[in-house]
Amino acid sequence: MSNIIEIKNLQVGFRSQEIEIKAVKGVNIYIPRGKTVALVGESGSGKSVTALSILKLLPYPSAFHKSGEIIFNNKDLLKLDENEMRKIRGKSITSIFQEPMTSLNPLHTVEKQINEIIMLHSGVSFNQASNITTDLLKQVGLNDIAKRIKAFPHELSGGQRQRVMIAMSIANKPELLIADEPTTALDVTIQLQILNLLKSIQKKMNMAMLFITHDLAVVKKMADFVYIMKDGQIVENNNIAEIFANPKHPYTQDLINSHAKTKKVTEVNKSNILSTENLKVWFPIKKGILRKTTGYVKAVDEVSLSIPKNSTLGIVGESGSGKSSLVLSLLKLIRSKGIIKFNNYNLSKISKMELRKLRKDIQIVFQDPFSSLSPRMTVNQIIDEGLVIHEPKMNKSKRDDYIKEICNDVGLDFDSIKNRYPHEFSGGQRQRISIARALVLKPKLLILDEPTSSLDVSIQSQILDLLNFLQVKNKLSYIFISHNLNVIKSVSDYIVVMKDGKIVEEGSKDKIINNPENIYTKTLLQASL
Repeated sequence: MSNIIEIKNLQVGFRSQEIEIKAVKGVNIYIPRGKTVALVGESGSGKSVTALSILKLLPYPSAFHKSGEIIFNNKDLLKLDENEMRKIRGKSITSIFQEPMTSLNPLHTVEKQINEIIMLHSGVSFNQASNITTDLLKQVGLNDIAKRIKAFPHELSGGQRQRVMIAMSIANKPELLIADEPTTALDVTIQLQILNLLKSIQKKMNMAMLFITHDLAVVKKMADFVYIMKDGQIVENNNIAEIFANPKHPYTQDLINSHAKTKKVTEVNKSNILSTENLKVWFPIKKGILRKTTGYVKAVDEVSLSIPKNSTLGIVGESGSGKSSLVLSLLKLIRSKGIIKFNNYNLSKISKMELRKLRKDIQIVFQDPFSSLSPRMTVNQIIDEGLVIHEPKMNKSKRDDYIKEICNDVGLDFDSIKNRYPHEFSGGQRQRISIARALVLKPKLLILDEPTSSLDVSIQSQILDLLNFLQVKNKLSYIFISHNLNVIKSVSDYIVVMKDGKIVEEGSKDKIINNPENIYTKTLLQASL
C-alpha cells in the first residue's frame, strides 16, 4: 500500500517575544492512498499545527520548521516556494475546518465562493464554473441550495454551511482532504450525516483523508488508522481495531475510558424541586408596515415536566428544539404562559422582589465559559460578585474563606488563581470557575446549558465527574441540557427528549437509553454511538 503523504521527523516551533515554543516534536505520520488516518488529541496537542504544516499555512515567520520532511508525490512540501504551494492548495490537497461560518466569506454568495476555487485551478469561465457548482451542491445533498446558489452563508444552517465547505473541498477532485474537527460544532444527527457524506465521497473519489478530532467516537466511525498525539508527540499509532481492542499508552486508555462512564441512578425522591404545567413560549411573527402578527414560532409548546429533589433531569434535543427557550422561561428571563413551580413557589405569580430573592437558589452554567466570564474581572471578583449582591452582611474575610472552600471543591487552588483573569486559563479551568461562581450562592437547582460541548473529551469527562461529586456533596438538583445522549447518560437520572418545542419522549435514564419508543430518540441514540 503506497502512501500519499509521509511526514518524517517534523518539528515545528513558534517565536513569541524572543521565546521559542516547541509545538510539534519529531512527528512521523504516514497516510496511505484512499484511506482515512485520524489524528487524535486534546486542544494544544499539536494536531492542527501538524495539519497546517502540510499546506504551509502556519503564521510564518513567527512559526518555523526546525526539521523534517513532508513528502507528497515525491516532493518535499516544506521546500516548495509559495507559487508552487498555490498550485497544490485547493487542487491536490484541500481542507475543511471546524467552524464553516468563519471559513466562508460572509460577503460572497455560495456560487461565487465555489466558482472561485474551480476557476483558479481549471481555467473555466464563470458560467461553466456555475454549472459545476450546481452539480457539486447536489452531490453533497444540497438540492435546495443548488436551485438558489446566490444564497449567502448566513442564510444557511450550520450543517448546510459545512456541506458547502465539503463541496468546495472536492471541487477539483483532490488526492488528499484534511478535515480539521469538521463536525464538532454540529448536532449529533447532522454530525452523522456529514460523516456519512465524507465517507461516501471518499469511496467514490478514492481520496485519502486526514481526519483531526478529539472525539474517539467519531474516529471509530471514520478511520482506518489512528495516531494519538499528546504534547506535540505521537504517543501511539495503529489500525482502528487494535487501538480500541488493545490500547497500550495510558493516555489512549484514558481517552477510550472517558466514553464509557455512566451515572449511578440516585434514590427516587418523592418531592419535586421544580415542575411545569402546559408551559408555552411563543414568539410572534410580524409582517407588513403595521407589523401585524400573522402567526407564532412555538419555541416551547405545552411542556409539562417535573424534577425530583437531589436528582438530574437531562433535556436532550437538536438546535431549535426549544431547550434553551425552556430554560430561559424557567429562569423568568423571557415571557411564558403556564405554571412554573419552584420549591412550592408559583413563579408565574410572585412579585419581582420575591423573584430576585429566589434567583440565588437557581443558578446557571453556560456552554462557553470564555464568553460568560467578564474579561475585566479577576477570578476572585467573578466568584465574589454574587455574594456581594445576595449576602451584603457577610464580611470580606468570611467571603474569601467561603470562596476558597468552593474553589477547592471544584479542583482549583484559590490562592494561586484569585488575581488572574479568564484568558489565562484553559477551557476546562474556565468552566470550573463558572461552576464555582454558581455554587458560591448555595443554590438548590443548577441549570447546565451544554456545559461540556466546547471541551475536549478527557476534560469533558473530568467536568461530568465533578458535577456528579458536587451533586452528592451539596444535595443539588440539576437540569442538564445537551444534544449528545452520551453526555446526558453520564449525569442524568431522568431524560426528556424535545423536538420542535414539544416533549416527544420522557422517562428514566435506563428506559430512554435501553428501550426508546420514539423514532427521533432512536435517531439521536444511533448518532451518539
